[in-house]
Amino acid sequence: MAVAQNIGCSHCGAPVEFKAGEIIATCKYCGFTTVIETGKAFNFEHSVLPNNYSLEQMENLVRDWMRSGFMKPADLAKKSKITEKNLTYLPFWIVSVEASTKYKGIFERIAPPIVKEGEIKKEYNWLVLARQASDFPTRAYDVPLAGKVPYDFRKIEGFAKLLNSEMERDQVLTVARQQIDAHHRFLLQQDIDRIIEASTTITLNQMVYLHAPVWFIKYEYKGNIYQIILDGAKGMTLRGDIPNRKF
Repeated sequence: MAVAQNIGCSHCGAPVEFKAGEIIATCKYCGFTTVIETGKAFNFEHSVLPNNYSLEQMENLVRDWMRSGFMKPADLAKKSKITEKNLTYLPFWIVSVEASTKYKGIFERIAPPIVKEGEIKKEYNWLVLARQASDFPTRAYDVPLAGKVPYDFRKIEGFAKLLNSEMERDQVLTVARQQIDAHHRFLLQQDIDRIIEASTTITLNQMVYLHAPVWFIKYEYKGNIYQIILDGAKGMTLRGDIPNRKF
């Protein structure tokens, strides 16, 4: 059985390339967003965060990161060689919800233990990376939503890579529910030691499909390769591998 490699853009007619598993693809010619495979039609807002750093500016940010902090080797910035600077626009869903978890548990830090009941209520713009397999530090990424604009393919640099979504709306909402429930159970540990019961209710307000610029930097230090991940909108370091000071 043959698998289609591209479909026609319903807006401009150009071929829309996609890989197996991708659900939502963006036409690189006109920027129109197409739903490739889903059981039902749905509408969504597609936004993009512009990248605010050139290749040269990004290298300066990396060097500044290398020079900061007492955990890094003193000669890291001087003796490191940046080997790769890749800009990728990652697909995210921003799930705006009101979440409430009613719970009952046992507080065992005193004697005798007592039963406590309560409720955690919070509002979130919960971030879900729309890729099936990734170790991207999503929870460390505070997406600057104030900077988002309607998606425009002309804002994507020619050297950048743009990834399509591998998750449709219902799947994203399920993932967000599971992650928020797990987060609330983590928060409960501040108030109780043993959970008897906990039930989380999610009220959905809005879902936004967003492409955000992320820089993946690799550098060599004393023969080993390390990676740094930076936010291209504000230049914040999301995760950085640090060599051992004794290395």
